[in-house]
Amino acid sequence: MRLRAVPAVLATAVLLLTAGCSSGDGGPPGTDGSASPGDTATRSPSPGRSAEPTPPAKGSVKVVRTVAEGLNSPWGLAPVPGGDLLVSSRDEATITRVDPATGEKTELGEVPGVSPSGEGGLLGIALSPAYASDRMIYAYFTSASDNRVVRMIHDEDKPAGEQLGAPDTVFRGIPKGVIHNGGRIAFGPDRMLYVGTGESGDTGLSQDKESLGGKILRLTPEGEPAPGNPFPDSPVYSYGHRNVQGLAWDREQRLFASEFGQNTWDELNAIRPGGNYGWPQAEGRSDEGGFRNPVEQWRTDEASPSGIAHAEGSVWMAGLRGERLWRIPLKGTAASAEPQAFLEGEYGRLRTVVAAGDDRLWLVTSNTDGRGDPEDGDDRILELRVR
Repeated sequence: MRLRAVPAVLATAVLLLTAGCSSGDGGPPGTDGSASPGDTATRSPSPGRSAEPTPPAKGSVKVVRTVAEGLNSPWGLAPVPGGDLLVSSRDEATITRVDPATGEKTELGEVPGVSPSGEGGLLGIALSPAYASDRMIYAYFTSASDNRVVRMIHDEDKPAGEQLGAPDTVFRGIPKGVIHNGGRIAFGPDRMLYVGTGESGDTGLSQDKESLGGKILRLTPEGEPAPGNPFPDSPVYSYGHRNVQGLAWDREQRLFASEFGQNTWDELNAIRPGGNYGWPQAEGRSDEGGFRNPVEQWRTDEASPSGIAHAEGSVWMAGLRGERLWRIPLKGTAASAEPQAFLEGEYGRLRTVVAAGDDRLWLVTSNTDGRGDPEDGDDRILELRVR
């Protein structure tokens, strides 16, 4: 493994380019950079099930192997029943199937209507809860006019490059911008679709409950506001966010989300339905009433978090600008020990992390996104064993 060295002149340039926006995300140099429908942050253990034990204060990470190399601007990752992985390319607007045993890559096809620019493009992907029967792939992408969620049939009987059916738009109208397009989507344990959005650089949208920007949305698989949402007839599940790119649930079906700060604090939040997470009035912890404080916070050069996953009693958080994987051990919705950093500088920018079993994670690097320092073989999918 090679540590990445950034020349002083380049480091200074990157610092100037990212000042005022810690997203560390996507754009080319020169851009600014089943859970119950009730209180998922405080849900009690299921009947007959013991509460999750407190994880040890100190953990460990071992890189088991490199699963795949040579990926261009990878963003979303979705494991397929049977073991293969689907990965989206932000800039090429393609979805590729990876055989984790051999690293062989097969392009399913290109998603039409994607308009890659800045931090936008083809972002998160997720499989339908009924994928085994309906073969539906959901995708979040930036179009010429907005950010939206579509679904497509995956037809494996067709030739490579032609396996994606025509996209059916499930949800549209999410504000787009050069920056802060959000993009993470995930089906929760309740089989509802959760969508992390950004405020597209317009900070006023985050506190506006009528806007879809700077929110976590909760939808039915058909794109309607999910039953039990906190605001009547609204898809909004939580608000006051700046740019949400990580969603994960713990064993007790509590939802956590990562969020980019601006100049001061990045956040990991425990999400409550109807909760206000403070942006733009609050960045990080705040004494102001009515805002929910983060579980943990980081200086923006240490994190700029994108994807998160839950494994072994901890949330694992991928850092872009921070170029490290954070472990946040949990007791309920509180941190039970100080966060630990792993892989610092070893693989560059880290975009997406997905649980791959009780003690395994898939980790996706992000060095070909226009802000990274690519090396031979970038970008990669890694398999990790964690504790």
